[in-house]
Amino acid sequence: MAVYRQIHISFWQDPFILTLTPEEKYFYLYLMTNSKTSQCGVYEIPKQIMVFETGYNTETIDKLLQKFIGYNKIEYSEETKEILIKNWLKYNSFRSPKVMCCIKEELSKIKHQPFKRKTMDSLSIDSGEEKEKEKEEEEEKEEEEEAPPLDITQTEILTLNELKKIKGYKFNYSIELEFIRKLAIDYPNLNVLNQIRSWCARKLDEPLKNKSKPHGQIANWFAKAEEWRRERQNRSQLQNDQLHKQSIAAQSLERWVNDE
Repeated sequence: MAVYRQIHISFWQDPFILTLTPEEKYFYLYLMTNSKTSQCGVYEIPKQIMVFETGYNTETIDKLLQKFIGYNKIEYSEETKEILIKNWLKYNSFRSPKVMCCIKEELSKIKHQPFKRKTMDSLSIDSGEEKEKEKEEEEEKEEEEEAPPLDITQTEILTLNELKKIKGYKFNYSIELEFIRKLAIDYPNLNVLNQIRSWCARKLDEPLKNKSKPHGQIANWFAKAEEWRRERQNRSQLQNDQLHKQSIAAQSLERWVNDE
């Protein structure tokens, strides 16, 4: 096994990385470069070791693991203490005979069988077991990240990455970018990023279903938000009008008293 791990320089410009907090960036780098990492992207690492090596307490480690599971970047087996870095083999070459030999040896040591099957499918290695290859390939295709267009803004990147975090959301960069730009045009008085974040927060309690239509849900969310904004604006205007009338009445009364 190699004694070092390579991180491509484009790591820091990746749209997903740009949305992370410093704490999350540090932890993600740790997951990809710690001493327990392997050539196949699956390795055993108890949480106690993560606590010792990162300096975080157990509660923080649990929180960060759940975040990256939610981001669809990793999987973690509590039973075997193994972690699977998704898309690891996509960005780490395994074509060298020596590397492939090392990976096959590591595969034999993987305890969590779902991790072993997924890694074998990624390598197109015959596992000798019944595999759900079509399903795995479809999941991999959904996980592939499309490069953002050159004219995208930082706010749009943040907005799109909020949508990417939602479980079951069939994300496509060009379609979603066009969608949020249309929302910005249709609702110029609303903050699109804040509204999307609010909708995404709602999805934590009301997850998307197979037949859900997220674009329709988001459009209804914005329509309601605009309705509430106008109601607040009208109430505020009404209050201002009432205060203005009261002020005029008070001034008239004062002039009347002075004239007397």
